[in-house]
Amino acid sequence: MLSDEESMSMLEKIRTPFKWQRLVLEPSYTPSAFDSLAVDAPFVFSHDGRYYMTFIGYDGIGYRTGLAVSDDLLEWTKERVIVDRGPKGSFNEFNGALTWILRENELFGSGQIRKVRGRFLGTYHAYPRAGYEEGPAVIGLCRSGNLRSWELEEPALCASDSNASEWERGGLYKSCILQHRGRYYLFYNAKDTPENWVEQIGVATSSDLQHWTRYAGNPIISVGSPGRFDDRFCSDPYVVRHGEVWLMFFYTLSSDGKARDTVAFSRDLLHWEKSNEILIEPGPPGSIDARYAHKPSVFVKGGTFYHFYCAVSPDERKIGDLDLSECRGIAVAASRPVGPST
Repeated sequence: MLSDEESMSMLEKIRTPFKWQRLVLEPSYTPSAFDSLAVDAPFVFSHDGRYYMTFIGYDGIGYRTGLAVSDDLLEWTKERVIVDRGPKGSFNEFNGALTWILRENELFGSGQIRKVRGRFLGTYHAYPRAGYEEGPAVIGLCRSGNLRSWELEEPALCASDSNASEWERGGLYKSCILQHRGRYYLFYNAKDTPENWVEQIGVATSSDLQHWTRYAGNPIISVGSPGRFDDRFCSDPYVVRHGEVWLMFFYTLSSDGKARDTVAFSRDLLHWEKSNEILIEPGPPGSIDARYAHKPSVFVKGGTFYHFYCAVSPDERKIGDLDLSECRGIAVAASRPVGPST
């Protein structure tokens, strides 16, 4: 594992104390729109000289995936839905949530996405019933030649698989995929039971993208002891590399009801050591992230480290026919001031 000096040096490179005080992407609040109630789960990358973000929209029925574009990582324009719901009776009848596209592994690189056999490779998850994350989700792969239309393959991992363990029997969640030394690693979080659950992180590997083997040491990131900031959830892995060290950004939920982003380190992608440092903390009452500051996506541009995350705050407004209980959008913090800071 890393020495104390190595850990501190790494943390100094990725701290982002300067929050921009407004959402970079927010719900449309347009009835029947795919993102009418919430936008969530950012994934930021570069392609053809521009910056892109995939994000999940929620409309009261389920998730669909949108694409946004930017020239400066701060001002974003929504383009279109790129993963829609499937036909009646399909595994994605109610949800189509793309969460990751295979990218270069280097954290301080260009953030470019990569092709496999001429097509971009992504991962999705889909829940079996209508509503907000209703039922045990499945995880699968999807492919695209142009980023705007994706073909979803049959699920690769399910909570009902015969080789699934107790920690994931309640259902699967967000995943990320990377390739290293001829193998693919699919990281994901899952819950143990349908109610009052714990979420933890595991990994499965494959050499052909067809046959997946769950790691016998799962979960590789477990929840902390009672009272810690990670005592309920360790979720939404985002794995990249810096030199010989792998970093897993992920979020935690604690029994105080707050969600926060943190990071863990590894040298082999299987054995991980938590940093125990909170990278993004929820803001004070009235701020855009007063409830949750979670679900990381990181990017480096011109020496500035950007940490995108899902910001959630209470919101009891009524907009048209929409009754809201919270505002859920995408925010950003940076290693230097890029706008008003908190």
